[in-house]
Amino acid sequence: MLNIRFMVSKMVVDRTLLSDKCPRCGKGPLVTDNATGEMFCGNCGYVVSERIEELGPEWRAFSKEEHEDRSRTGIPTSLAMHDMGLATVIGPIDKDASGKPLSTAIRSTIERLRTWDSRSQVHEPLDRNFRQAFSELDRLKDKLAVGESVIEKAAYIYRKALEKGLVRGRSISALVAAVLYAACRDTETPRTLKDIANASNIKKKDIARCYRLLIRELDLQMPVVDPIKCVSRIASKAGLSEKTKRTAIEILKRAEEAKISAGKDPMGLAAAALYVACVMHGENKTQKDVAEAAGVTEVTIRNRYKGLKLALKL
Repeated sequence: MLNIRFMVSKMVVDRTLLSDKCPRCGKGPLVTDNATGEMFCGNCGYVVSERIEELGPEWRAFSKEEHEDRSRTGIPTSLAMHDMGLATVIGPIDKDASGKPLSTAIRSTIERLRTWDSRSQVHEPLDRNFRQAFSELDRLKDKLAVGESVIEKAAYIYRKALEKGLVRGRSISALVAAVLYAACRDTETPRTLKDIANASNIKKKDIARCYRLLIRELDLQMPVVDPIKCVSRIASKAGLSEKTKRTAIEILKRAEEAKISAGKDPMGLAAAALYVACVMHGENKTQKDVAEAAGVTEVTIRNRYKGLKLALKL
């Protein structure tokens, strides 16, 4: 009898999962509560199932280290790690595959292998370089709030630069900042050279020199920065409305069609478009406010403002 009831309830659950609607009211979507294991209707509150299979691991972990130790699979491979996440580790348990303790002679051999394995991973010059560089890259990632794809691209460019011998005789920190700027340019992430210079505490001139070296030696093709991508950042910093932001985007699209945006600084052009939109909508923001939010001078905004008004007849 119990088996029949379980089969019927399972058929009801399977049918409701396929329809994704409540079997009672037929309107509300089904909501799953992972804490209680219940599936209920979001409209009438009807509980479709009280016990759902737990899809997570069958163990608990109270820290990140404990979670990594207990997980069956290791961390994913990444170019932004000195060993790409593929390093070998000889475990500390002195037992063979069947669980029997190792003999004294084999235990001493394994201990020596374990020692040399750890030494080879730390004391190799190439490995030390990668450790220092990717540690700096990880620090800049947190400061600049960039995504994993940007960091992976930066690590790829750095590995190519090291392979070609561009790191020798140059500052690792400056080269890491340059590859991060190159990765931001390549992925069209709106981060300026000034932002990276402030985050890395390295002179803008040194980062620019390393960046030009990377472009020349690695033959990198960088896309032109789209000023539209800079609008949201400036608008949020200056506290501008959504209406002003959309108007500025329309102005930049018209400027691109009129071919007057070529060769202009994208951040300055975006700031000027936002200032034009502020004037059109009567938003009380001065040139100084927009210039500080964009990180450009007021003279730049004035020049670009005049150019946009003249070309687009605003």
